[in-house]
Amino acid sequence: MTRVHIPIHRRWGDLDALGHVNNTSMLKLLEEARLRAFWKSEDPADQAPTAVFGNDVLGEGGTLATLIARQEIEYLAPVPYEHKPLDVQLWIGRLGGSSAEICYEVYSPSTGPEAQTLYARASAVVVMVDTATGRPTRLPEDVREVWAPYVEEPIAFSRR
Repeated sequence: MTRVHIPIHRRWGDLDALGHVNNTSMLKLLEEARLRAFWKSEDPADQAPTAVFGNDVLGEGGTLATLIARQEIEYLAPVPYEHKPLDVQLWIGRLGGSSAEICYEVYSPSTGPEAQTLYARASAVVVMVDTATGRPTRLPEDVREVWAPYVEEPIAFSRR
């Protein structure tokens, strides 16, 4: 099982009146993890192995973009505020012709041999589109090659 681990810090403003990370803030934290996982960084030491896009492809004036087609989150435990970053684990649940299902598990920080708390599971379907037409376009072969090692079973939500 090959996953990308992205450390994501919680911000004080992510908390709601109940003292845990608000559900809308969770979407923002997942977005941050996804962007860090798939966007090329100018600093190679700060780049995930799944990163294949850079400003030349998805930046201003680029020919391709990704759009979110669907998102789902299953909350398993309230996420408290802490200084240590969350351990957001990502993988690809399905690779389609023009889309990919990005899967996430959000864990408490790893602090040693004790088990981490699984706070949430989530998925987002991203669709590659041509910026000139706005129409879906096939995922490039080089993207498929880079992402292939990170494909595993998608999340089976409990539907409680």
